Amino acid sequence: MIAIDKEKCIGCGMCVKDCPAGKLKLKEKKAVYTPECIECGHCVAVCPMAAVSIPEYDMADVEEYNKDEFSIDPEHFLHAVKFRRSIRSYKKQPLEKEKMEKILQAGRYTPTAKNSQSCRFIVLRNELEEFKTLLWEEIPELAERLKGEMPQYAMLFKFMYRRWKKDHAADQLFFNAPSCIMVVSDNPLDGGLAAANMETMAAAEGAGVLFSGYLQRIIEASPKLKEWLGIPDRHLTSCMLIGYPAVTYKRTAPRKKADIVWR
Repeated sequence: MIAIDKEKCIGCGMCVKDCPAGKLKLKEKKAVYTPECIECGHCVAVCPMAAVSIPEYDMADVEEYNKDEFSIDPEHFLHAVKFRRSIRSYKKQPLEKEKMEKILQAGRYTPTAKNSQSCRFIVLRNELEEFKTLLWEEIPELAERLKGEMPQYAMLFKFMYRRWKKDHAADQLFFNAPSCIMVVSDNPLDGGLAAANMETMAAAEGAGVLFSGYLQRIIEASPKLKEWLGIPDRHLTSCMLIGYPAVTYKRTAPRKKADIVWR
């Protein structure tokens, strides 16, 4: 439901032009909403008079644009992208809750297909140790199931399990990270984009992230783990280990030349 304040609306038509669903029109020099829009909020953001609102959303969370506050220096951003590293060594100190909340906000505000906003973010902190034990106990059975179709993974998971069984500190899946964020989305692109924005925000907060494809594969293959997480019928898009890095990198890492086709 879109609400338009007729007293504030000046009939400029900017919301009509910018509406991706074509659900706004001008009538008697005032913007008029037609039902079944996707509530993307473009009309709220583009209106010069702040005449548009979406009552079911938290309008107090809407921020006014300020060029000095919201512009990003291109060189600084590219440097941050180049400097990021996958972290496999973490300090014991967990991220403060307020920093985690900002990171999650970066995921929440990421665009989603048809504005579904259907991503779920599962943060494991207090119950992480319980989940880790449950996951490790699933490894032997999972490895057996993978022997036929993915023998390389079966061998790898068996090796990891034997090391962990001998010494729990030899954790090649969680790397002793103090927290884990799981992104759940029926659209993999939605979840992937959210995870990428969250990692950028984590770096801004001085934290580090490891995207674990191994964890994602294990959880997706285990009904027991998905039930424990409360996502029995949903798709796990991303597993992010997160915490303060216990290692300091002095420079960016080299990369291959970009494979770019200009047409």
